Amino acid sequence: MPISVAIVEDSAAWTKELEQVIARDSGLQLACTCRRMRSALKQIPPLTPDVVLMDINLPDGSGIEATARLKDMLPKTEVLIFTVYEDTEEIFRALEAGASGYLLKRSSDADVLNAIHNLMKGEVPMTGEIARKIIQSFQKKQPIPKERIKDENLTRREMDILQALARGLSMKEIAKECSISPGTVNCHLKNIYAKLHVHSRMEAVMKFLG
Repeated sequence: MPISVAIVEDSAAWTKELEQVIARDSGLQLACTCRRMRSALKQIPPLTPDVVLMDINLPDGSGIEATARLKDMLPKTEVLIFTVYEDTEEIFRALEAGASGYLLKRSSDADVLNAIHNLMKGEVPMTGEIARKIIQSFQKKQPIPKERIKDENLTRREMDILQALARGLSMKEIAKECSISPGTVNCHLKNIYAKLHVHSRMEAVMKFLG
């Protein structure tokens, strides 16, 4: 089954570019395109796409608000922010809203395609400079108190994985560090999501370190 992708983008030029990028990949299928937040909230939920490419600056609202509302309705749908904004506040607001990735619009077509496919593998795709900003922010946080493990009923292994995520490690890197398979890492992530009541890896780390 191809990965279904919805586009929320107010620029006609960017919409056309993204539609062409998706059309060139046989593993992807365009679900719909929306130019405004209102139309996105109406059209996207019945289609239940796998991925939503979300711009932040929409004519009738914020893509960050749209992300939060879509994640409430479609918790399994991954939202990939695709925007020109790269300030830390906007990044974290988007991730707190439930976005699973963050790309800048200067990313190449190949980067966009890779990001969509990597989302479905459990990765957290981000433009390099965005990832560095997030990791630097995490590194400024205090270590997670041990008592939080008990409070959230997290196992030691789940705790190790959360800490690895906070250091910016990928699923493969976590698997190698913990001497387990990527599939096992994914199973632990699902348990962590359930215990923390979140829907993405970045949201889990931000909630636990926040």
